[in-house]
Amino acid sequence: MTGPKYWAIVPAAGSGQRFGTDLAKQFQLLGDHLIAQHSLSRLLKISAITKIIVPCDITSPYWGQIPAASDSKVELVTGGSERVHSVLQGLLAIEDQADSSDWVLVHDMARPCITSGDINKLISELADHPVGGILATSVTDTLKTIGTDSHIQATPDRSLYRAAQTPQMFRYGLLLKALETMLSDGQMPTDESSAIGYLGKQAKIIEGRRDNIKITHREDLVIAAAIMKQQETEQCV
Repeated sequence: MTGPKYWAIVPAAGSGQRFGTDLAKQFQLLGDHLIAQHSLSRLLKISAITKIIVPCDITSPYWGQIPAASDSKVELVTGGSERVHSVLQGLLAIEDQADSSDWVLVHDMARPCITSGDINKLISELADHPVGGILATSVTDTLKTIGTDSHIQATPDRSLYRAAQTPQMFRYGLLLKALETMLSDGQMPTDESSAIGYLGKQAKIIEGRRDNIKITHREDLVIAAAIMKQQETEQCV
C-alpha cells in the first residue's frame, strides 16, 4: 500500500494593486528571474511533490518568460477572483487524481525565498498528523490592539502569537470541505488554516525561517534579493 501523495497549489491570480503597479507581483523581476520562477523552481526541488497547480490568468504572456511554468510537473489553471477561489480551483483541478488523505501544500507565489529545508521540515513533522499545519514564526515586535480612533487599547502577550507563513499543508478532503463550507456560509477565510479552524479542527504550528518573507511592497524586492544572496552562501535553497 502506497502512502499519501503530496500536491502543491500556488495561487497566482492576484493583481499588483498593493504593490503599486499594474504588473502583478509574480511577474516582477527579482535578480535574474521573475518572482514566479523563483517560487516554482524551489517547489520543483521537492521530489515528494507530485504536481504543482498554479491557478492564474493563463492568458498572461508573462508565463512564457517563466521556464518553470513549462515543467511537466506544473499545470496552469484558471484562477478565481480571490485567493480562496483560486485555491478551490486548484483543489478541483486534481479531484479526479487526489485521495481524501493526500496532502496539499498551499504556497504564496510571492514567497520566493522559501527553502527546501523548511518545506521538508513541514512534510516530515506533519507526516502522521490527522489535520495538518503551517509554517510560522514567533512575533518579536511588541503588539498593540487599537480602537477605531487609532488609540492603543491593550498590549497583548506576544508569546501567544505567531506570524503565519506558507506553505500551509492539509489533508486534501479536509481542506476542500473547509473552504467550501466557509464560502457556502458567506465567510471569507484569510488563509487555509483559518478555514480549517472554522470546522473546529486544530492545525499544528511548525517553526519556520524568518527569511521566508512575503513580497507585498516594492521595497521587499531589495530585501528578498539580499536574502537570496545569503541563502546561496548557506546552500539551503
